[in-house]
Amino acid sequence: MGSLNKGVGKVEVTLRWDPTPLGEPAHDLDIIAATYAAEDPYGSPAYVVHFDSRSPDGTITLNRDSRDGQGFGFDEAMTLELDRLAPAYTRVVVGIAIQQRGGRTTFGEIVNTGFRIREGYTVLAENDFADVSGSTAATIAEFTRNASGGWEFRQVVRGFDADPNSFAGTMGSSLT
Repeated sequence: MGSLNKGVGKVEVTLRWDPTPLGEPAHDLDIIAATYAAEDPYGSPAYVVHFDSRSPDGTITLNRDSRDGQGFGFDEAMTLELDRLAPAYTRVVVGIAIQQRGGRTTFGEIVNTGFRIREGYTVLAENDFADVSGSTAATIAEFTRNASGGWEFRQVVRGFDADPNSFAGTMGSSLT
């Protein structure tokens, strides 16, 4: 008999930050999701979803993209339909990267940063970036497929000193 636990299904990741003061360059933070194949779950991502993109099968979509943090509450939103993701993929890592257009900017320099991960109305994680305030990018979540095919969630806030492009390639390295 199989497991009755379906695991995590459809998840929404949201990101917030306050706009910069008038006259200063805008801060632009981005949600990034990297999907890993079963044969190499800690290698290079099979594909990456970020601003202006979505997964090839439509299971991971950036629904809202902000370039300046203006808005009410959470400014960016990404939906991950893990329950629809092909069995060939066994791991998804979600992270946040700061665009570095105006020079090196860290989470500690941006006011009121935070993220929330929820499945339906259930909050799986909600946090700020205080633990990685000196970083320019950070992972926030890891989803892994278990032996019965269900998805498990683990909050992993780990800082990186990387621009968005290099972060996308290294964010899924072994998370501890």
